[in-house]
Amino acid sequence: MFTARRVASRRREGGRVVRAVSSGLSRAVYGIVSVLALLGALVIAPSASADVPLRHVLVFHKTAGYQHPSIPAGVEAVRQLGRQNGFTVTATADANQFTETNLMRFQAVVFLSTTGDVLDASQQSAFEKYVAAGGGFVGVHAAADTEYDWAWYGGLVGAYFHSHPANQTARIRVEDRSNVSTSHLPQTWTRLDEWYNYRANPRANVRVLASLDESSYSGGTMGDHPITWCHEYQGGRAWYTGLGHTAESYSDPAFTRMLLGGIQIAGGASNADCRPETGYTAIFDGSQASLDRWRQAGPGGFTLTDGTLVSHGGMGLLWFPVQRFGYYSLRLDWMMPGDDNGGVFIGFPDPQGDPWKPVNAGHEIQIDATDGDPTRTTGSVYSFRAPDRALRDSVLNPPGQWNAYEIAVHGQLVEVWLNGVKINEYTSQRDIAFGYVGVQNDGAGLDISYRNIRVRQDGGPSDQDLARDRPVTVSSVEPDSSHVGANAVDGDNQTRWGSVHSDPQWIAVDLGASHDISRVRLNWEAAYAKSYAIQFSADGSAWTTAYTTSAGDGGIDEVIVSGSARYVRVEGTQRATQWGYSLWDLQVFGH
Repeated sequence: MFTARRVASRRREGGRVVRAVSSGLSRAVYGIVSVLALLGALVIAPSASADVPLRHVLVFHKTAGYQHPSIPAGVEAVRQLGRQNGFTVTATADANQFTETNLMRFQAVVFLSTTGDVLDASQQSAFEKYVAAGGGFVGVHAAADTEYDWAWYGGLVGAYFHSHPANQTARIRVEDRSNVSTSHLPQTWTRLDEWYNYRANPRANVRVLASLDESSYSGGTMGDHPITWCHEYQGGRAWYTGLGHTAESYSDPAFTRMLLGGIQIAGGASNADCRPETGYTAIFDGSQASLDRWRQAGPGGFTLTDGTLVSHGGMGLLWFPVQRFGYYSLRLDWMMPGDDNGGVFIGFPDPQGDPWKPVNAGHEIQIDATDGDPTRTTGSVYSFRAPDRALRDSVLNPPGQWNAYEIAVHGQLVEVWLNGVKINEYTSQRDIAFGYVGVQNDGAGLDISYRNIRVRQDGGPSDQDLARDRPVTVSSVEPDSSHVGANAVDGDNQTRWGSVHSDPQWIAVDLGASHDISRVRLNWEAAYAKSYAIQFSADGSAWTTAYTTSAGDGGIDEVIVSGSARYVRVEGTQRATQWGYSLWDLQVFGH
């Protein structure tokens, strides 16, 4: 049995009919909650914006179990960070500080190697309300060895302590180098500490920033072993690291800078994408071996430094020729040192050495916050759709800091996230559903760096075009033209099949073997079908209708179908124009 449904709506553009999914920008609501404490202190609660300077931080270090000798060094380190970065620090082991009124004074609360049951029921309730109102939590080391009977707290910290071996040197894999707390670290960070094992792996619920390489030390029991992470939690923000057992940690600039970044994230003073991430495969992991799989089109290029692509010259494009992608999410980190320029390209065919082909056939997700044209600024689908600029500006980290993009492509729909916040949505009229990806070097002096490029296949209709370059038969070809049937399956959206100017007409493709078919995509030229059917056949002679319409209006038709066939035919029974039937592309997806 065949089933089918059409997806998307349509609009008129330039006097002819084209298809477009309604693409009003879907906007999340990000509010700033402010209350005035009895002492007159202003409390800033959560916002998508990072324009809220960090003012007041509470460091809580009460212990009801083991007391780490490093706590005084930790308190002094946070005080020093405050002096250097313009925020005040209140340090205490007094749980009576945990009242609703008092907690409102602070943008972040640091649990510095707390242990055991440190808050009573009323204090726990006050802290829960503080986080729900947008307060920030920073957990350091033994913060995971705290409040085992308070399930809410366990969710906040992310994982409870289980055990640890003796202090020893280990290798840390820094997984997220766009995050402000870890962007300064090398890909592999070697240091001595007390390495916690946790009762459960938090990865499914948090963004893992760094993990332990258990082969580099003795006593690891987790396999996949997160050690630093962040996440949003019930209205607030949480950041945790298992590092910080030793007093020497707090005089290590790499560690204290990481701690500062965690406090800034929790306090809402820096943006970070703290959504959990699973299912991604690296296509550039920072190694020379992974870079060797890429290809440069056009002038300029990139050098590889500490796992980072650094542009030089241009304008060119570094693209990944190994695989075309469809129905996917692409993530990567980028940084501009100043007023520079770059971009991420999606959905383009083989550029064959010409960096302008992706410009004309795919889309660029722009990186240039200062361009006067809103459709050519950071987060835009270049020249086609501007981002929500106010939302974009509120989450954009400044030059010299790393930012994170997620670009999702599902059929013709393009969605863009910046530092975890969705800032753009656009339905393309171009053939971008299945194509290559790449990153731009815009030109000499327009510097940009990229890191950690990875892709997740999101399922949905199959990404494989089964009709590409397969044998085609047609009912007719437009007289005295080169618009033969093979043009519709050659992967070039500038060549087409055109029929004679009469009804009915058809085009059929032989897939070479029987396939399970999930989607048929038709890219009509100006001469399109008002009524047509999509038909399947096992032998090329007996046909079964999988889909039919009498309301065709041209443009791009994405038709979801279900069935098995070797042959697929599109039969037009009523023309919408005085001309014949004309297809730029006939694509069949399945497996």
